[in-house]
Amino acid sequence: QVQLVESGGGLVEVGGSLRLSCAASGRTFSNSAMGWVRQAPGNERAFVSAIRSGGSLKYYADSLKGRFTSSRDNAKNTVYLQMNRLKAEDTAVYFCAAATFLLTANVRRASAYDYWGQGTQVTVSS
Repeated sequence: QVQLVESGGGLVEVGGSLRLSCAASGRTFSNSAMGWVRQAPGNERAFVSAIRSGGSLKYYADSLKGRFTSSRDNAKNTVYLQMNRLKAEDTAVYFCAAATFLLTANVRRASAYDYWGQGTQVTVSS
């Protein structure tokens, strides 16, 4: 069982940066792949990024490569999403998710993740 709590969302201007954090509790965090998924109003959840348990293997939505970076600190049971050069279209609720077993082919599928946080709102104003 993994419990996830996101933080770090807020209001930022276009071109600004934010760093989201996701604090996890539970014994399996260090063995879990972690993902970030976002949902804009009226849209379905969309894959943002994922990071394997060791932290060295990462995946990103093609449109976000170069602007968003995932990292994790297993000693702190925390995963991060650094978001730079934010755009208005990045406005969404950002969810953290955990998967105890994640095939590479399923990294971008929300259904592949077992546990979810409550989400944190990111609003990018133009």
